[in-house]
Amino acid sequence: MKKEDLYKKIVLGLLFVFPLLVYLFFASGKNNFAKLPILSKGITEIQNLEFQADNPVSLKDQISIIGYWGGSLKNKQAEALNLNEKIYKRFYEFADFQFVFFVNKNRLSQVDSLKRALKEGVGTDLTKWNFIAATTDEIQTHFTSLQTPIKLDQDGSTPYVFIIDKDLNLRGRNDDEDSGTLYGFDARSVAQINKKMIDDVKVILAEYRLALKIYNNKRKK
Repeated sequence: MKKEDLYKKIVLGLLFVFPLLVYLFFASGKNNFAKLPILSKGITEIQNLEFQADNPVSLKDQISIIGYWGGSLKNKQAEALNLNEKIYKRFYEFADFQFVFFVNKNRLSQVDSLKRALKEGVGTDLTKWNFIAATTDEIQTHFTSLQTPIKLDQDGSTPYVFIIDKDLNLRGRNDDEDSGTLYGFDARSVAQINKKMIDDVKVILAEYRLALKIYNNKRKK
């Protein structure tokens, strides 16, 4: 057999086999493209609270990374830097994506200092970092609406952050290999952010992009 004929057969074989392999890959990994599970519904909307933000903050119709930093923000700088580097910078350009953090009203003076630390070196655009000033009781009341087994400390603080969808549902994992149900992500753990949180944010953003594409296609018909 001539070399040219052999090469042709190899190329034709690859053209036939490669699409099949791609199909099998996606078919076997279908769970990776499923919706991120809803773990609880009816998360309380932000109302009647003092805002430390350029614009009033709403959870409705937004994909929110929400956290509760009732204590000293000086103790939260490492967590903030982890989230800023791994999550915020990667996703903040999506139109409906935001960060929302509850802070104690007595700690508002520390917000500007935290923002300066986040901007250092690279000048991060922090327009979607929102800080909500609240009392410890208000923080606890809102946190309770998430309906998780996680507890706030006496200052109304936790290192865990949560994904809230546009319909005020808590999203997470119900088949996590480590915890069974993963309600929130430990912002102290770069490994957990890298291995789990990034993937889950990608899934929920893709879910809404797909829903928007389907909606627009229907409108065109």
